Amino acid sequence: MPNSPDVVIAGGGVMGASLAYWLTRFSPKLHVRVIEKDPTYAQAATALSVASIRMQFSNAVNVAISQFGIGFIRNFQAELGHDVGIPTLGFKENGYLFLCGTDSAATTMREVASMQTALGADTQLLNAADVVARFPWMSVHDVVLGSFGNRDEGWFDNMGLLSGFRAAARAQGVEFIHDTVTALCRDGAHVTGVVAQQTGRHSAGTVVCAMGTRAGALLQMAGEPWPVEPRKRTVFVIDAPDARYPDAPLLVDHTGFYMRPEHGHWITATVPSHDPAVDPDDFTPNHQEFEDVIWPLIYARVPGFAAAKVVRCWVGQYDYNLLDQNAILGAHPSLPGLYMMNGFSGHGLQQAPAVGRGVAELILTGQYQTLDLSELGVERILQGRPFLERAVV
Repeated sequence: MPNSPDVVIAGGGVMGASLAYWLTRFSPKLHVRVIEKDPTYAQAATALSVASIRMQFSNAVNVAISQFGIGFIRNFQAELGHDVGIPTLGFKENGYLFLCGTDSAATTMREVASMQTALGADTQLLNAADVVARFPWMSVHDVVLGSFGNRDEGWFDNMGLLSGFRAAARAQGVEFIHDTVTALCRDGAHVTGVVAQQTGRHSAGTVVCAMGTRAGALLQMAGEPWPVEPRKRTVFVIDAPDARYPDAPLLVDHTGFYMRPEHGHWITATVPSHDPAVDPDDFTPNHQEFEDVIWPLIYARVPGFAAAKVVRCWVGQYDYNLLDQNAILGAHPSLPGLYMMNGFSGHGLQQAPAVGRGVAELILTGQYQTLDLSELGVERILQGRPFLERAVV
């Protein structure tokens, strides 16, 4: 294509759109091109997300990322700096409630909560009696300790966030192309652009891979192993007429499920016991998962779920980082000219505002300015040095 951009971003979901927005906000004359395979986002991780945000992570950098994100989400229109017709993201501040059932897990929960509160999070530790006093519809027969995010945790409009970033980026001159990136262009080790299925070569001084579950295949074609693979999650919308608790938190239960209220219904999912890599085009739900696995666990926790039926379900995919379930960000030291935004393992939507800004700062100035995201760098992947996130949902 003519007019080679300064930066080409492979992947136009919330992460690619956020980066494009921040790059052109900081550098208005920069020519940024975003290449996205599906502008309807029908199967994008952004669209299929449960769309929540929390401070309760086990690593301080993830807490800081969420703290930046919640400020952006709460004040979306003002922070964005453009009137994109989305005045609010409808943040529902019900909090997260993590439950644990062993003394050793409770010790870890206390340590992590202490770190979170030291950073300014409002994480409250609840014993079983505290949990039932606050949420009397729960059974706590096996609960040792709970951790509740009393402030700055909940859920919001996922597509509103993406649409806002895209609209603002367009207003700042970003070019969005409908095509599929199939390969990296290289001059020796140096990455000089990408090849797209319909539009051919896109040369650029900087290439960013924000392709989610497809990033691993792209890197492997370039001869670089990448420990990120697609993992499938079936999400169920449940009607439980005897369990109408609109102020319920997002419950992360140690028995193996999570759930939250949604417009009179509930959203719930589990991590399957058999959790292999899947084809990135596999969006076939595991319909039996609710009846066979999830419902007995929910019923044991919430007796009001004695009567419950599946209203609908869908599949989302995680770009699952096999090394440590944490984001992989920044310059790829073995492939100069290439930057990575990948491996979010289910946390990408809530991290998009801070990560987009951070990677934009890194590209434009050579270092992080607002938040130091260097612990999430590509180097640890190449060295096999995990930076574990224990609070993966």
